[in-house]
Amino acid sequence: MSAIVFVGAFLLLVAIGMPIAFALIVPAIAYMLLWGYPLATIPHALTNSLDSFPLLAVPLFVLVGNLMGSSGIAKRLFHFAHLCVAHWRGGLAQVNILASLIFSGSSGSALADIGGMGAVEIQAMKDAGYKGSFAAALTAASATTGPIFPPSIPFIIYAATAETSAVNLLLAGIVPGLLITVGLMAFTAYLARRRNYPTEAKASRSELWDSFVSALPALLTPVVLVSGMLGGYFTATEAAAVTVLYILLISIFIYRDFEWTFLVQATWDTVRTSAILMIMVAASVLFTRMLAFEQVPQMVTAAMLSLSANPLVLLLIANVVVLVIGLFLETTSAILILTPLIAPPLVAAGVDPTHLGVVVVYNLMIGLITPPMGMSLFMVSTVAREPVVNVLREIIPYYIPLVGILILLTYVPQLSLWLPRLLN
Repeated sequence: MSAIVFVGAFLLLVAIGMPIAFALIVPAIAYMLLWGYPLATIPHALTNSLDSFPLLAVPLFVLVGNLMGSSGIAKRLFHFAHLCVAHWRGGLAQVNILASLIFSGSSGSALADIGGMGAVEIQAMKDAGYKGSFAAALTAASATTGPIFPPSIPFIIYAATAETSAVNLLLAGIVPGLLITVGLMAFTAYLARRRNYPTEAKASRSELWDSFVSALPALLTPVVLVSGMLGGYFTATEAAAVTVLYILLISIFIYRDFEWTFLVQATWDTVRTSAILMIMVAASVLFTRMLAFEQVPQMVTAAMLSLSANPLVLLLIANVVVLVIGLFLETTSAILILTPLIAPPLVAAGVDPTHLGVVVVYNLMIGLITPPMGMSLFMVSTVAREPVVNVLREIIPYYIPLVGILILLTYVPQLSLWLPRLLN
């Protein structure tokens, strides 16, 4: 009963506008004071939760995205994507989607995708005559690929929370990431025909080749990352450090556009973003410890298994719960709070934890473009300088392919598990 009271207190604090990290910490501390737990355990729990080698990958991948966004790499990737598909119907819209996939191979974050490529993509579409609200909506929808295709910051956080393999999760995101891209491009082609969106002249072979050669070092980033992990040369965390070094090397010695101001700004943005993420990680650990004291995970497991032992039914229940929670909490908080609750019953019912991780993270990506929280929705509105209501109106049709792919990934686990099982 006391757990219900303190969870209610957390929801109330969030509702009145308290930052989520503090909304987690305050009820947890109040619980420990009420039940007489030693206060000395609080700083120990907060700091010990961050003493995690897998979590070290998070600030490193954030730094990668910031470095690419502040240098000329993002523009080279966009130019290459432009020459590849701009001649299709609704060409610049297709460029937007393909560029998001390419950039996601280094950023690992939906918000990094919007911040790094969003301004370039939206401005190009506006200059070509597209509505700003549609350009912003498409940018937000295509950014859902960022945390699915490796590298992925949410996958790293999920793996650390669920105590499962981060390497398997990163590999599991490859096929779903490609599937999301194809689904969005197919739906955009349908919209382009209905709305008579323009096309551009097809690039010559020499133009395409020159752009490919220019973008190739950046395009190899996910190849270096994945092949290194598969070969056993480094872990997911070490892969993040290698990726940072790789981006710096190609910026300095190949593209020769490196400036110290870029590194300083990217580092500062990384420190700020990572600090926010790590505070939430520490706060959520304290909150989940309170839930553990009250045996809430065990009660949730028993309750879900009492409803059904069928993994397909439990996946449906989990999807509904995650989708609803994702409407109100940002991704990191939702993963840290939900994973200890929903993973045990689903794994007990036979659901592979890697498959579950893909489903949970992708589900939360849909939440990022859905009110009332919708961080991607609000961020892209700011970047595009378009009212949120107008962007939301344009993004609603894209829920059709996004939710359809969620159902497909949920009930066809081979889409996520085929590659990790093949390569392990």
